[in-house]
Amino acid sequence: MPRIATQQAPKAPALTIPAIPPANVLGRLAALQATSIAHLKQQWRELFGKEPPPFSRTYIQSRLAYRIQELAYGGLKPETRARLEALGEQLDGGNVVLRRIRADSRPLPGTRLIREYDGVLHVVTVRADDFEYEGRPYRSLSAIARYITGTRWNGWTFFGLKGRPGV
Repeated sequence: MPRIATQQAPKAPALTIPAIPPANVLGRLAALQATSIAHLKQQWRELFGKEPPPFSRTYIQSRLAYRIQELAYGGLKPETRARLEALGEQLDGGNVVLRRIRADSRPLPGTRLIREYDGVLHVVTVRADDFEYEGRPYRSLSAIARYITGTRWNGWTFFGLKGRPGV
């Protein structure tokens, strides 16, 4: 039987993640605010060794800020990582997919939703089982939006959230 010669693709050079001196951390963190998105994505490639995700500038900045500090000061201790994994398994039975998905898309209690309407700033506080607006509890954001505007609104849309919980 004849042998067919195959040529293997050349190996990519090993990726080296740069060390960041602790003295440079504050300057690099401050520079993230004024850096273009293209440069932020380039920093992502350098610091994570992979393509950046298609997420917002704010997300990319916050992850880069964490990564810069992690490379300068070190990451979580192995014991801390193990403890977090154990806690995650208690919550989801070890199903990693469930761990990455919140039970619902409702903002966490304590979150403040801010909306300007007709020149007035309206602030709603998310609570565990309801919402607070002007010191009164409301069962839904739609009820608050209706109170503010006098018309029917989807409250999640009115306050700039993408959709109803779980949708």
